[in-house]
Amino acid sequence: MRGSTWVTAAALCSAAVCSVVFCSAARADDASAGRAKAQACAVCHGSLGVATHPQAPHLAGQPAEYVRAQLRAYRSGARKNDMMTLMAKPLSDDDIDQIAAWFASIRIEASAPP
Repeated sequence: MRGSTWVTAAALCSAAVCSVVFCSAARADDASAGRAKAQACAVCHGSLGVATHPQAPHLAGQPAEYVRAQLRAYRSGARKNDMMTLMAKPLSDDDIDQIAAWFASIRIEASAPP
């Protein structure tokens, strides 16, 4: 009985170590990794996704699926914009997923005018 308890404990520890090692890598939908990757976007879209450039859209609170689709369209050339094509071209699918997760995670509030 004691041997099987040790084997079970060893297996659990091994699983825990593997879990920590594999979970510490950035997931595709990791908003915190996306925040770091979105720093280049801040020049036009603002650090929190509220545009600072008059021709750039706000990205804060946009659904991840929307941001993901637009970045992939710019990357492939299906959607045309010189600056966005340049910015999206080097992004991997994981980069795009993380950036989309970051902008989607930003909470915005709307209120009716008085």
